[in-house]
Amino acid sequence: MPNVDAIQTVSIYKLFVPLKEPFVISLGPIYHVQNIVVVIKTKNGITGFGECSPYMTINGESVDTCFIVGQYFAKVLKGKNALDIAACCTIMDKTIYANYSIKSAFDMALHDVAAQHANVPLYQFLGGKKDKILTTDMTVSIGIPEKMQQDAMQFKATGFPAIKVKLGEDLESDVARIKAIREGIGSAIPLRIDANQGWQTPDNAIAILNALAPYNIEHCEEPIARWRFMELSKVSAMSPIPIMADESCGDHHDAARLIALNACPMFNIKLGKTGGLLNAMKIVQLAATANMHLQIGGFMESRLGMTASAHLALSDGHIVHCDFDTPLMFTEDPVRDGILYKEKGVIEVPDVPGLGAAIKDEYLEKAEQVTIE
Repeated sequence: MPNVDAIQTVSIYKLFVPLKEPFVISLGPIYHVQNIVVVIKTKNGITGFGECSPYMTINGESVDTCFIVGQYFAKVLKGKNALDIAACCTIMDKTIYANYSIKSAFDMALHDVAAQHANVPLYQFLGGKKDKILTTDMTVSIGIPEKMQQDAMQFKATGFPAIKVKLGEDLESDVARIKAIREGIGSAIPLRIDANQGWQTPDNAIAILNALAPYNIEHCEEPIARWRFMELSKVSAMSPIPIMADESCGDHHDAARLIALNACPMFNIKLGKTGGLLNAMKIVQLAATANMHLQIGGFMESRLGMTASAHLALSDGHIVHCDFDTPLMFTEDPVRDGILYKEKGVIEVPDVPGLGAAIKDEYLEKAEQVTIE
């Protein structure tokens, strides 16, 4: 088949789903999923799906900004070759700076189209293979120690192989939380912590990280304010717990900067920060060259967005952690096909051509939407 397939129509939908209970991090609580779904249809009859989950306090976007900016992209991409993903992404970058969340939804849909056109699963299109078993952790929201202990015990009983804990307040409160969790679940199951920048300064973070050292913590995400990335190397050098950059590692330019600074040994890649799979793969390549370990995470994507992340997780051996738990927090599942959550946190990735996931028609039909054709 010729390597050309023009974009014929682009549809943009708002997707709202309540959570089972509020998901709370140091930056604030989340009560409802407020996502954007992008559907690209091509002249040759291929339909690609993409999703983003804008996070106002992290990527500075909302469901409303994404809905509007997405229409800018739909207009400039109409008629362009959907199989030339790099060229389409360049057009989006030239249209507006940043806005990486909505760019990631378009990038995802374009990759879905291209992988279907190539008649291979997305992970294979990305150069990956099924040579490892993917497992997800499960996250405990920040709250009172007793509730966090109860949640952690439930997740352990369910069989998840690792538990992620949201922190980011003061030393006394955060140590009390981890102490309670360890008393509830024992010392064997891995604990991962995420401060979401909440400890602010290097000295404060170093003090808390040292206080948490006795509790066998696997790694800590984003301990200090993202704009203090120049000081992250100090935290890494003085922390007994390995540091993983999250908010401070948005796209591949951020990754290259952090590597040059020897800032930390690990990155957390999220498609909503990178602008999509194209840039995410650039981070993977940079990290692989630097022999760094990687985690693939997400915001509040449904199984659609998490399916793309799971395909990415199969692309390289340096990707060793997956944080794909947010769809398990939804009260409803709007996705057809896609990844499956098996026992003990195992993630089963589809082997059909493309992404292998779509939003169910009934959710699209009732959603606020716009189509550019």
